[in-house]
Amino acid sequence: MADLLDKLGIKQINSGACGTEWIDSPAGDDLVSYNPATAQPLATVRLALEEDYDDVVWQAAQVAQRWKMLPAPQRGLIIREIGDELRRHKADLGALVTLESGKILAEGLGEVQEMIDIADFAVGLSRQLYGLTMHSERPGHRMYEQWHPLGMIGVITAFNFPVAVWSWNALIAAVCGDVTIWKPSLKTPLTSIAVQHIVHRVLQRHGWQGVFSLVIGDNDAVGERMLADKRLPLISATGSCQMGKRVAEAVGARLGRTLLELGGNNGIILMPDANLHLALRAILFGAVGTAGQRCTSIRRLFVHQSIAGEFLADLKQAYRQVRVGDPMSKDTHMGPLIDETAVKWMLHMLDVIQEQGGEVVHGGRRLDTPGHFVEPTIVRSTPQMPVLKEEIFAPILHVIEFETLDEVIAWHNNVPQGLSSSMFTRNLQSAETFLSARGSDCGIANINIGTSGAEIGGAFGGEKETGGGRESGSDAWKAYMRRQTVTVNWSDDLPLAQGISFDIS
Repeated sequence: MADLLDKLGIKQINSGACGTEWIDSPAGDDLVSYNPATAQPLATVRLALEEDYDDVVWQAAQVAQRWKMLPAPQRGLIIREIGDELRRHKADLGALVTLESGKILAEGLGEVQEMIDIADFAVGLSRQLYGLTMHSERPGHRMYEQWHPLGMIGVITAFNFPVAVWSWNALIAAVCGDVTIWKPSLKTPLTSIAVQHIVHRVLQRHGWQGVFSLVIGDNDAVGERMLADKRLPLISATGSCQMGKRVAEAVGARLGRTLLELGGNNGIILMPDANLHLALRAILFGAVGTAGQRCTSIRRLFVHQSIAGEFLADLKQAYRQVRVGDPMSKDTHMGPLIDETAVKWMLHMLDVIQEQGGEVVHGGRRLDTPGHFVEPTIVRSTPQMPVLKEEIFAPILHVIEFETLDEVIAWHNNVPQGLSSSMFTRNLQSAETFLSARGSDCGIANINIGTSGAEIGGAFGGEKETGGGRESGSDAWKAYMRRQTVTVNWSDDLPLAQGISFDIS
């Protein structure tokens, strides 16, 4: 562990706060980070308290006044260097993500690659922060809109994507002219410290320390203070629906903005004409990847009754080939759950599922080994089970048979969450029905691919209790800026809009 931190250039692991410089000794208690694969401690971090948070935000506020005046393409050049620095440290940072979050090494490396890709995207975006021009109804007038930075934003991230989601927000916001205050999950503090060290070194070279700041603290000392802080006009938060409701309530009370990426209860519809081999591979990764701890993990699989028996047999055979174990091993398909609480919750929810009539047909047990390992689980369920409306953050896959397209779309949409969705079919009419206004009600809808693994070029986010936020690509950058409509009168007259006359003789 010490060698890995040294390779990442981490000289100060004990501190959980950094503004323009690292705070030597934050005022909070010690926080131990554990390896979920062994349940053994990795390192200890000193938490920040209210005074540390205020210090960091005050420093960032001073930087924000200068950063917003730097031309966007010049901001983009600094983000380019951050992307290059991430490339140099991809292997080591990816390994740290795996050690601390438990996701397999391929996914840990993939998460860092996603940061690199976002950096590249942000560099190009720095020259494309476009507004619009409009024709004025008044002679001698010109109308257009322009976009200005919000100033400072708060970013709250979850353990399952401990670094990538920060980059979706922070790197895009940076080229928009904002500075970022980051509150990471207390379950993955080391990865956030590593990222902060990497970006801090780049910022120091250019005299821009404080564009990215880090405050590791609990909800009472830091989280609630951040939500109530009027200096942060936008709070971007990733987590459970319950957490998102609290964020929306607190930030909304001060009329601030929120960008929420909350729970997903994602479904796949498997039509009888689908390429079943293709679907099997996608479903396996979508349900088992990250041990079912992605917001885009597949929770519900709707299979047409004419192929249900055959496909379920193939799915069970595929599940039997899933290798659960050390996430650092290249042969492992699924690592551990994040902690003991997650294991107990999964086992409890399996009891609830069976009480409601569900039948466990594969898995369902905790593995007798150190760490927080469980078996990936398949449950035969019925559409009337109330538990189907809950997001269970674990590798549990409900399999539900259907007969008609109309009924399965209704079942698919009959959950509070609305993040990602997919249909496997070769039938154009079925596909277009699923993508139409009477089809999937999710923010993401796919055909013949799984629900997870979204590309950065598209806006990522969901509807209903998923929160409605959009991050990453497309025009998601607009969330980090304020729109300004401008009208210029270049004539010597003063006509009023709507033909109003207000002459004084």
